[in-house]
Amino acid sequence: MIDTQLAVETALKRFEKYNPSDRILALDRLLVVLETLGNPHLRLPPVIHVAGTNGKGSVVAFIRAMAEAAGLKVHTSTSPHLVRFNERIRLAGELITDDYLVACLERVEKALLGIREITHFEAAQAASFLAFSETPADLLILEVGLGGRFDASNVITESACSVFTPIDLDHQQFLGNTITRIATDKAGILKPGCPAVSAIQGPEADAALRAEAARVGAEIDFVTPAEIAAVFPPLGLAGGHQFANAALAAKALKTARIQGITDKAILSGTATAHWPARMQRLSDGPVTKLANDMPVWLDGGHNPHAGRALAEVLNALDTEEPAKRTMLVSAMLANKDAAGFFAALNRPGLTVFTCPIANNANSFSPEALAEAARASGAGASPHESFEAAMAAAVEVGAERILICGSLYLAGKVLAMNEELPR
Repeated sequence: MIDTQLAVETALKRFEKYNPSDRILALDRLLVVLETLGNPHLRLPPVIHVAGTNGKGSVVAFIRAMAEAAGLKVHTSTSPHLVRFNERIRLAGELITDDYLVACLERVEKALLGIREITHFEAAQAASFLAFSETPADLLILEVGLGGRFDASNVITESACSVFTPIDLDHQQFLGNTITRIATDKAGILKPGCPAVSAIQGPEADAALRAEAARVGAEIDFVTPAEIAAVFPPLGLAGGHQFANAALAAKALKTARIQGITDKAILSGTATAHWPARMQRLSDGPVTKLANDMPVWLDGGHNPHAGRALAEVLNALDTEEPAKRTMLVSAMLANKDAAGFFAALNRPGLTVFTCPIANNANSFSPEALAEAARASGAGASPHESFEAAMAAAVEVGAERILICGSLYLAGKVLAMNEELPR
């Protein structure tokens, strides 16, 4: 396994020399490469295209579980990965093999010809389109990487359904500093005459989605409170916010008119959906040993919307497991709204132990992240490593630990705890 994973990493690393110095978000260079490859993006099963700020991974997980419960073969394209790059490409229910992934990446590199410029994400998306077009399936769930209009996933010309999860501030350096600008960019995945569904949005995002839909000639059907209330437990994913995600997933499948989807399959998929690092309780392993085997939860959320969702989940856990004092171990990329994230958690007596993301120069320093947590009213202390932060939380009496703030941290934690996403 180590040797084949090394082959994947080596193949991916070769694309670093092709990275453009500007215009990170663009479609023209990818389209040229895809044409050289025979336009695999035009030879796909029906596509459900998912954009948004929060909940994309959860909605993809619910759609996949519901469709697979109906007996369908499902491709998925997601990002980022947590431990292994292969997690981004699932072929008819199984992670792409190392050998096939390397072969597809090599074909993409040969197709570059005189272009000599492509982003790492575009290269990976081209490789995934090759694999999706060559492996039979009934459905492809295609998650947007960043934004929408110029995201590499948006080279498709039609979709069975476009899906919008809740939209909030994120990636402002690429998408703009207002909800309206961000929502308008994400609405760029809408296709004329193709249906779309959306989560309940705030006023700015709602107006922007409706305006863009009217401009391109697409219909958006918004989830209603009644549809959310109609989702019955149990849910495979933890948290009250997941009822809305499950309702959106069910609406997307019905709107897309995917053959074989029944109410029974939707109910089954709602209960069995799994998505790592989204309020995931860790199994017994090296990380839980660091916590003296107390409950340890893991979540990759990193913006105010995610903070609010986590607060609701922790409040529910307090009801189920009274007298469990929760403390946070957190790291975060430096371009995220750390103060907004901690303020949204808004829990009395919140205590945060900050650490860096190992081998990631783009993470907040523990000192800066602790300062952001204190500015939001939390108690916080910086620590030089994840292990040191865990030890400090245990020492002061934590009874439950939530590791949060970054999917990059989440991936390292899952690898350390020997829980590889499947």
